[in-house]
Amino acid sequence: MRAMAAVAAVAGTVLMNAPAQAGVLIGLVGNDTGGIIPWSPYTEFYRVPIASDHCARYFKLAQITSVHRRYGDYIGFHCLFPPPVRVVVTTRARTVLKTKY
Repeated sequence: MRAMAAVAAVAGTVLMNAPAQAGVLIGLVGNDTGGIIPWSPYTEFYRVPIASDHCARYFKLAQITSVHRRYGDYIGFHCLFPPPVRVVVTTRARTVLKTKY
């Protein structure tokens, strides 16, 4: 009986000292081209920040492609490269238009 109480005490101590994982979304599946988020009212409300945060890890922009409003279905998104930036360089003789990628 004492051995069982000791095992329970050790297990309780280990579980109480484990770090909390607040803010981690369980179920998001994706890579650098996009992904899916399990649908719930919470994830539908926060779908853009969740997708944007995931795509920002790859220095890309998020675009929501589909939302199926049913438990068990998913919110789909793509990660896209940002559009190229046009830079105007002005000199005395002429104006040059360059495109940065």
